[in-house]
Amino acid sequence: MKLITEEWVNKAEGDFATAQREWQVENMPNYDAVCFHSQQCIEKYLKACLQEENIAFGKTHDLTKLLDSLLIIEPSWEKFRDSLDELTAYAVEFRYPGLSDDQVIANQALADCTEIRRIVRQHLGLEN
Repeated sequence: MKLITEEWVNKAEGDFATAQREWQVENMPNYDAVCFHSQQCIEKYLKACLQEENIAFGKTHDLTKLLDSLLIIEPSWEKFRDSLDELTAYAVEFRYPGLSDDQVIANQALADCTEIRRIVRQHLGLEN
């Protein structure tokens, strides 16, 4: 694995750990943070795959755009499109006043993150 790919993976794991920690908070959990870090984890994992495959990508938080670039090497990942579309919204929309996540949304975001993370790590040859 390339060094830059490992760096993306390490950043993704930091976001995953943060999402999990915040999910476990009993007094005033920040569900927005769970969703944001779930999105960030997957964004970085998808970028790690693109990096490893020498597929160029621009600056984007849109997970479905990243997915589109990966489908030529992993067409089965199309099944994640709806989840990735949902997660994409958490990169920006819920970080500002007007919208907030709740426990149900945060639970789904972390569940989607966990499943997609597992598949991507498997693709990269990493242990789960």
